Amino acid sequence: MSLPADAQARGSAIPLARWADRQLAALARDHGLPRLHGAALLGERGAHGGYRIGGRISAGLGGSRLLPTRDGRWFALTLIRDVDRELLPALFQDEALAVFDHAAIAAAALRHDCADLLQRGRMLGLPVASADEEPVSAPVEILERGDKRRRAAGHRPLVVDLSAIWAGPLAGHLLWQAGMEVVKVESLTRPDLIRRDDPATFDRINQGKASLLVDFASAEQKARLIGLIRSADVVIESSRPRALRHLCIDADALVREVPGLVWLTVTGHGARGEPANWVGIGNDCGVAGGLSRALAEVTGEIGYVGDAIADPLTGIVGAREVLRALQQGGARRIGLSMSAIVAMALAEERAFDRAALDCELRSWGQAVGHLFPALAPRVPSAPIRPLGADTERYLAAALAC
Repeated sequence: MSLPADAQARGSAIPLARWADRQLAALARDHGLPRLHGAALLGERGAHGGYRIGGRISAGLGGSRLLPTRDGRWFALTLIRDVDRELLPALFQDEALAVFDHAAIAAAALRHDCADLLQRGRMLGLPVASADEEPVSAPVEILERGDKRRRAAGHRPLVVDLSAIWAGPLAGHLLWQAGMEVVKVESLTRPDLIRRDDPATFDRINQGKASLLVDFASAEQKARLIGLIRSADVVIESSRPRALRHLCIDADALVREVPGLVWLTVTGHGARGEPANWVGIGNDCGVAGGLSRALAEVTGEIGYVGDAIADPLTGIVGAREVLRALQQGGARRIGLSMSAIVAMALAEERAFDRAALDCELRSWGQAVGHLFPALAPRVPSAPIRPLGADTERYLAAALAC
């Protein structure tokens, strides 16, 4: 059955957008956020970027691909950095592999079993997934607890956002919409890539945030940043454990030491044990969460669903968990698993309305090659601060404390 012409013109609804919409409605009802809509947050980047539904190739720049393997399974491989391509000969055990040749990479995948590629890829630090895996971590996990903090009436919480790309910054954006003061921290040597690669999305999810640029090679600047964190109510980060240690940041110790501090750790697959070291990005985490397999069960064809869908789903959950924690008052470190959040949303949507979800998946699968759903642009309503414009103001104050 082909997709109706009017549906092709307006684009197919993104599966799980209704789940996201219910979460956003609850945030508006319970915490006073402006009423945003799930379709907008899941689809605005694709709609305004002219993305097309790509089937086995992810939307946008096509940085992630679903590849068949020797054992008849599907392996998701995301390649958005040249350094990842340098690891492909080790992944496929082929030193002569042409790492920029998509056909050669696909042929190499057919010479291996999916489980072997998944294990090797994660050991190498590549963002990979299997369409048939199950998340190994809980979607939301309390990693550490600390003392309560009594906040004065009218206190405006301070959020230090160390995260990058989409999921963490979106959580910070929603907290800003809830009235919080949000400070975005970027590295002097590695500013947030989305600032350069997708400035429209960057502006939407970082509007109204102060901008700090920190030299992480400087012991003094790192000490000042930790001082700022000690004065904060919320921290958002998406670093692997080794990266946090390199920054001399001990998240668990800070949560134990600073009353009321809510620390949000965004991960691909979990914040404890070996999964904490696995790399995960929105598209492959959607595959790991079972969404591509769900599409195949309904349509008979495997493919990506949405645009890096694990990112916006995780951003929404992150904001919800932070707001709950602040209401309760106790310090805590909250770990989020992007792949497990996709699996949770999928299970909850199936329980809520399986027939509607299957219909959306079917329409999505039939719309390969067509544009993403059309959306009116969500124009920023607050200034976008120049990179590093607020560094001295915040870090000097932190040192004085």
